[in-house]
Amino acid sequence: MSDLALCVRDLVAGYTPEVNILQGVGLEVRRNEIVTVLGPNGAGKSTLIKAIAGLVTVHTGSVQLFGQDIVGVAAHLMVRRGLAYVPQTENIFARLSIEENLEMGAYLQNDRAEIRQSIKRMFSLFPRLQERRRQLAGTLSGGERQMVAVARALMANPKVLMLDEPSAGLSPKLVGVVFAKVREVRDTGVTILIVEQNARAALAISDRGYVLAQGCDRVNGSARELLENPEIGQLYLGVRRGLS
Repeated sequence: MSDLALCVRDLVAGYTPEVNILQGVGLEVRRNEIVTVLGPNGAGKSTLIKAIAGLVTVHTGSVQLFGQDIVGVAAHLMVRRGLAYVPQTENIFARLSIEENLEMGAYLQNDRAEIRQSIKRMFSLFPRLQERRRQLAGTLSGGERQMVAVARALMANPKVLMLDEPSAGLSPKLVGVVFAKVREVRDTGVTILIVEQNARAALAISDRGYVLAQGCDRVNGSARELLENPEIGQLYLGVRRGLS
């Protein structure tokens, strides 16, 4: 059995047939890895994760989830294949309570007892949410909202979880809290793909990383290699002397 959870080959994708944002991107995520996709604004990071999730049209290339081609699968059916996606914005139901948000994530389950057990697992993973279980999600802090979004996605018991800019808009302290939780999620057996601007924080919890530029994957390697490579930091990540 292959150890690849997600395999992207020569992906060309975009929002219109005339404009391809991605120009032949390739990417691999092994089972139980955390892999981060980095790059400057406009590099195609979010387009990549949306194309994998079925939200952006793939013109050529392949996307395989555990060896099965998922190009053309409707976005709302991806969760049945074991793939969950947390968008950067509008990723919670602001007028519902935390607990109601989690229940929305369990829409594929019919057994109420099973749903209650899933919610119990989420509260065990995110104790802060249990303390506020009846609070409206729209009144939470940015970090707490991200926890709700991740927990709701996990209610579907995905094998692969994709996160689009989970640190966006968060204070440095909350970034650390959120990424620590992401690592805890991986430790439960979930494979994770992150698209992120905060290179240091994301690579600190990642096994490997890819750097996109102008719709192409320019560099990839272990998280340590990317963190310690000053040329990568200067050319692609906007720092002068590397990331370490």
